[in-house]
This record gives sequence, C-alpha cells and structure tokens, in this order.
Amino acid sequence: MNSVSALRIALAGMAALAVAMGIGRFAFTPILPMMQVDFGLSIIHGSWLASGNYLGYLLGALAATAWPIRSKSVLAVSLLAVAATTVAMGFTENFTAWALLRFAAGVASALMFIAVSTRCMAALAERGRPRLTGLVYAGVGSGVAAAGLLCLLLMQYDVGSAWAWRIAGLVALSAAVIVLPVLGAIVLPPAPAPTRGPRGGISRHAGLLVLCYGISGFGYIIPATFLPVMAKAVVPDAALFGWSWPVFGAAAVASTFIAAARAAAIGHRSVWIASHVLMAAGVLLPVLLPGLAAVIGSALLVGGTFVVTTMTSLQVAQEVSHGHAARLVAAMTAAFALGQIIGPVVAGLLFDAGYGFSGGLILAGLLLMLSAVLLWRAAPGRTI
Repeated sequence: MNSVSALRIALAGMAALAVAMGIGRFAFTPILPMMQVDFGLSIIHGSWLASGNYLGYLLGALAATAWPIRSKSVLAVSLLAVAATTVAMGFTENFTAWALLRFAAGVASALMFIAVSTRCMAALAERGRPRLTGLVYAGVGSGVAAAGLLCLLLMQYDVGSAWAWRIAGLVALSAAVIVLPVLGAIVLPPAPAPTRGPRGGISRHAGLLVLCYGISGFGYIIPATFLPVMAKAVVPDAALFGWSWPVFGAAAVASTFIAAARAAAIGHRSVWIASHVLMAAGVLLPVLLPGLAAVIGSALLVGGTFVVTTMTSLQVAQEVSHGHAARLVAAMTAAFALGQIIGPVVAGLLFDAGYGFSGGLILAGLLLMLSAVLLWRAAPGRTI
C-alpha cells in the first residue's frame, strides 16, 4: 500500500528518529545530573553507562549487516525495545541493571535508526521527494531538544530521575503507536542484488577518512555526554543549566538545513572540514572561558556540527569511492562508534585523575583540529 503521502512518511520518520536518538541514545545526558542528585552517581560511573550504550549501538550497527533490517518486524521490535528499556531504567537502582539496559537500548537504537532510514529514503525517492529526507534526519536534533526540555520541566517540579526515565519511555511508546502504522504501510521495492566492489585493502586516502570520522565520534561525544553536568557545575540552578541540552538539540535541527545549502555551494568535504573546526571551537570553549555562556556556546557549536559531520562525511565517502562505498562506509561507521565508546571513558578517567572535564575536552579539541588539517591537506578526487 503505497498510498501514504511523502510528507506523512517524512514526519513519521522524523518522530521515529527522535525516539531512537533523542531517547534511546541521548536521554541519558540530561537525566545524568538528576541521577547524580538521586543516587550519587559519579562521573566515571556515568561514563561507563554512556559507553555501554554506545557499545550496544556499535554491535547493533554490525548486526544490521546480517539481519533483514528492511522488514517491518525489526522496525517494530526495535522501537518497542527502546520504549521498554527506557521505562525499565526508572524501576531499578542497580548499576549493573542500568548498564545492561543502556546497552540494550543502544542495540535497539542502531537497528531502529537503520530501519527507519532505509524505509524512509526508499519511499521518498520512489515518490520523487528525496529532499524530504532532511526532515527525517531533523528528528535527531528534535529528539535531543525534546528530551532536554522534558528534563528541564521535571527538574522545575523536583521530579526525580526515576520518573524522568518512566515518562521518557512512555513518550517513546506513544510515538510507536503513531508512527508504526505509517512506516509499516510502506511497500519497499525488492532489495537490489549485492554488488562486489574492487578487491584490495582500503587505500591511504580512504584510511584518512576513516581516521577523521573516528575522531568526529570521539570529539563530539564528550560534550554530548556531559554538557548538562558541566553546566550544572557552573550554575546549580536547574532553570539555567537545564537549557544546555535543548540548545544542543535545536542547533542540530537548524544545522541540517543550513549545511545542505552550503554543501551545494562549496562541496561536502569543505563543509566537513568547517564542521570539525567549529566543533573543536565548541569543545574548547568551556576550557578557555568560564561561565554558563561558554557552555551554551559549546552546545550551539557542537550541537550544530555533530549531525552535519555525519551527513557530509558519508557523502564524501560516496564521492571518492565511485559507487563502491559500502566497505568504506562500514569502516567509517565502526571508527565513529569506537570513538563514541572511548570518549566518555577517557573523559571520566581524566576527570578522576584530577584534570576535571578540561583534560578530555582539550584532547578532543586538538584531535578535531588535527583531523581538519588532515582533510584539508588530502588531495580531492582520489579513489579507493
């Protein structure tokens, strides 16, 4: 039944990605300060919970290479799993249980992200509306902003972290009821037969793209995990520090549309380089300047570049591989996921070693600047 309109598909996809990313992946970020108050959760323990979720995301993405991700059942099960694991976080105080639930949420988020992307892109292309894909991916930032606003509201009424998890899970379940009939009604064309790319290892240039995309994951994830905690350390008032995460999400939404226009004018590689420079500035800003304004500035700069980096870097992979990008995209995705896993742990260890958040932020900022230089020096037009 392909009678579902392109706009309805795009809006349903947007809502689904808001759940997958805003709740399944990043609801932990604005809830972490609440868990610190409720349970005395330390930075290093928060780091392990975050990395467990990112490890689940990596394994979910790898599993997607073997499972029939295009099927309706994968979409439904993963969406319901995000809702269930999120609700369950609010019914336990056991750290091991939290770690397992965050890991499971990461796996479900990855499967859901790929299933939604696959179904929506195919359906929008079939209807001649591929530009609406940008609306679908705006769901990432929308979900981040919505999760931040929810926690901001709950903190104003002294609602604890347990209820924050329960309410976020119920929101995810409500979204499932709305979006599954729309996305499930999409009739996809038969999957194309797999093609074999050129044999041989990844070239030096392709290896550079893998390295730089891995640095992207490491660089953005430290503020993406600890930004509200950093803001709370500066200004304890939840009415003020709670705005850091909604600002992060709003910047992510706006940047997807701005970046698309700039990429058409100056190219995807140039936008990727600029994103790394701006992200590095955002990561280093709280180190260089004191106060809440620097943290909010970091939210704008990092939030405004982390989705753009994904959009543009994978497009560069398509450009340099001449139709044989699957191997390169897989390697880049794995490197990005590994960066996300390592980042919070390194930041947590440096924090416990007495360097505060500055140690991890300085390391991330320097690596992002290095990657921008490497991308700039790499000659364009090379192939795998």
